[in-house]
Amino acid sequence: MAFDHYVAICKPLHYLIIMNRQVCSLLVWVAWIMDFFHSVIQIHFLFQLPFCGLNVIDHFLCDMYPLLELTHTDTCVVGLLLAAKRGLICTICFPILVISYMVILNSLKSYSLEGRCKALSTFGSHVMVVMLFFVPCIFTYMRPVSTFPVDKGVAVFYVFITPMLNTLIYTMRNVEVTKAMRKL
Repeated sequence: MAFDHYVAICKPLHYLIIMNRQVCSLLVWVAWIMDFFHSVIQIHFLFQLPFCGLNVIDHFLCDMYPLLELTHTDTCVVGLLLAAKRGLICTICFPILVISYMVILNSLKSYSLEGRCKALSTFGSHVMVVMLFFVPCIFTYMRPVSTFPVDKGVAVFYVFITPMLNTLIYTMRNVEVTKAMRKL
């Protein structure tokens, strides 16, 4: 999305040429492959652990840290590996997004006031959604294995609220939807 916004704001006349079907497919495939390997590593760690006894976790979703509490072994090493892997993902993706936002903001200097306002309205909503996703993720995953009561509430943000807000924001930015809402 950051690359898409960069092209849309910084190179609007070349958008259709740059963001063609092949580039979009490549971006989707890279995301899917990275997510696949992320999941395979987590599943590999889980299959190495002995689970016995209770199989109920006190969480809204089946996350790794609550699952590690169901094991009756020392999960310190697995927890550190998972925190390092997830922390690495957060510390790579988040700075890349921040750098891309700084490049976009820097490029807006040459725009007219109306163009800057239009770009910043789109840009601002995207930054808000990214922050609402990454801040709870960083809070949850960039620490050693432990679950706190607040983790369930934080998980609601990055699992439910952020995707819902993203859809709502981009739907409300659609001209036809805005006209239809005004008619109602």
